[in-house]
Amino acid sequence: MKRPTAADIRRMPLYSAAEAARFLRLPASTVRAWSFGQGYKVKGQSRRFLPVINAADPNGRRLSFVNLVELLVLAAIRKEHGVELKQVRGAVEFLRERFPSDHPLADNEFQTDGIDLFLEKYGDLLNISRDGQLALKHVIQRYLRLVERDASGVPFKLHLPRRADAPEPLAAVVIDPERGFGRPVLDGRGIRTDVVVERFIAGESIASLAADYGLDPAMIEDIVRSQQALAA
Repeated sequence: MKRPTAADIRRMPLYSAAEAARFLRLPASTVRAWSFGQGYKVKGQSRRFLPVINAADPNGRRLSFVNLVELLVLAAIRKEHGVELKQVRGAVEFLRERFPSDHPLADNEFQTDGIDLFLEKYGDLLNISRDGQLALKHVIQRYLRLVERDASGVPFKLHLPRRADAPEPLAAVVIDPERGFGRPVLDGRGIRTDVVVERFIAGESIASLAADYGLDPAMIEDIVRSQQALAA
């Protein structure tokens, strides 16, 4: 059997919508709607909200690492303007036409010159001022700084945001599809953060854990608090 490449692993359906929501600190209902669509009714008539991204496994309702990157970009857009997703969808479709790709929001072209093209289309749809487009560009770029890419521009590591209202990274915690079965791990160590939390719950001190993993105690405390919040 052929061993999957790193690119294959990044596109594997590794995550449920609930897991993606916890990792990215987004409402689970939002992740499900963006990823798999959602039924709703208008005046008694059934309608269907179509997904915005191409999920890795729509039938099994599972998402890939690349899907997580796309959701991160969508979160940045929605947090800045809070507009209807149907309008965002129009701009995403424009990107798909301009950069033929199943995942235009995660591609390197988007991070380079694609953002300006996206904002031009997005601004036209929403009548956003040029100043508003510039502000949104900065928001998207801040979120995309959480994504590490290889030499060819392919995303391979995602630094988890600290909380839902800010794109500040959680200290030393990343998602790397090639480490820890794609679950949050200590950056550069490959140790799953749920193991750190389990050791803390079992009675080990912050100081002893920090010594074991070679991290500042404040980082261990941050990891424990954040991961317990994610679990909750």
